[in-house]
Amino acid sequence: MNSTDFINDNFLLQSEIAEKLYHQYAKDLPIIDYHNHLSPQIIAEDQPIKNITEAWLNGDHYKWRGMRANGVDEIFITGDKSTQKEKFLKWAETVPYTLRNPLFHWTHLELKRYFNIDKILQLSTAEEIYEKANAILKDKTPAQLLEQMNVEIICTTDDPTDNLEHHKKIAKKGFFTKVLPTFRPDNLLLIEAESYTAYIKKMSNCVGFSITNLSELLKAIQSRIDFFNSLGCRVSDYGLEQVYAFDFTEEKVDKILKKRLSNIDISKAEADMFASCILYHLCKMYHAKDWVQQFHLGALRNNNSKLLDEIGLDAGVDSIGDFTQAQPMSKLFNKLDAENCLTKTITYNLNPSLNEVFATMMGNYSESGVPGKMQWGSGWWFLDQKEGMEKQLNTLSNMGLLSRFVGMLTDSRSFLSFPRHEYFRRILCNLLAEDVAKGLVPNDTGFLGKMIQDICYYNAVNYFNFDLEK
Repeated sequence: MNSTDFINDNFLLQSEIAEKLYHQYAKDLPIIDYHNHLSPQIIAEDQPIKNITEAWLNGDHYKWRGMRANGVDEIFITGDKSTQKEKFLKWAETVPYTLRNPLFHWTHLELKRYFNIDKILQLSTAEEIYEKANAILKDKTPAQLLEQMNVEIICTTDDPTDNLEHHKKIAKKGFFTKVLPTFRPDNLLLIEAESYTAYIKKMSNCVGFSITNLSELLKAIQSRIDFFNSLGCRVSDYGLEQVYAFDFTEEKVDKILKKRLSNIDISKAEADMFASCILYHLCKMYHAKDWVQQFHLGALRNNNSKLLDEIGLDAGVDSIGDFTQAQPMSKLFNKLDAENCLTKTITYNLNPSLNEVFATMMGNYSESGVPGKMQWGSGWWFLDQKEGMEKQLNTLSNMGLLSRFVGMLTDSRSFLSFPRHEYFRRILCNLLAEDVAKGLVPNDTGFLGKMIQDICYYNAVNYFNFDLEK
């Protein structure tokens, strides 16, 4: 496969109007990446990344799935008996077979932006690309890679028991990119987990007092939220199959927690009641802090038990689930709204058949003076590809206000993933240009350009309460 300037200046831009919208209005905007899984420790250590395999393949289950689908042996994917170069060569062998998968676009966009490489990655070019990329990476720290992409803020994903020592170190170093924590309390909800009692002991050690009942647990959670807030956290997140919104009383939940802490088995109904109570109180605490809460809903995780046993969590064996979403979202959001404690909220669905369900649900709980308070988030995980983004943008346009959308995020573990923002911006500009060509919107590039800038950057600036001062 030969390259003829594949990733050129007008990649994905299919008209002069699209080119103008992107190059004049979107291209140079800073990036606010308000949800990702980058390692604060790696950023804080501020050491150059050893090679492109480490930067690109380690932990990237998108690529792992592509390699497995191509028949690559697991030794060359997550195995510890293969070299970094051998893994890269197996990825290079796979890339031509990813044509029409978003991995093909992302791979070559990242090669172009970080390493100025125009060639198509394949076995015949792999050695040259490996050496050139590594030569550049040996002088680049993660913080420099973030600055290179004009990343203004990133929000990592952090457990409530994290001491955030790496965030403290990062703040002192004064990097171009602000690195802020995100409060991810899934472990607090999952009382059925085998490790739950050990987790509560860990939580107890964090706050300095025993947790033996619901009141003490809620006090501990509030303490951790206060701590995260003191270090710039303004965002929470959940990764759940569906929202927990079962009826509960605090008296019953207190008894359930005490049973579990006494190592007495609890029922599924009791676990659901407990999670519903904790989730409700978390949402109220976020509202008091004026945080944004995010719900990533609908992943059916760990489908391959063999790989789960061999590799562990995040092995790349998750898929789209078909869970009921509308009723529990409605029940939780309505209860919070009725009590005037529903904070700004972003929901993300993984099942595309629920696009309209999520888009219309978020339009039910607006608030005077808070434009775009309830957001249906960007295409997520399996849906953050060209068609998935276009469907999300079109459905949001039909059911809500696209002009108030807070835009894209990477949801990535890779320091080379930030051209995904460029990918989104090009798709957005091309979509609006197509409307102009069809006579569906006015041919006013100034008006459209302002809308694009808002979606790509300024809406996020206004929506989140981040301190943008350097």
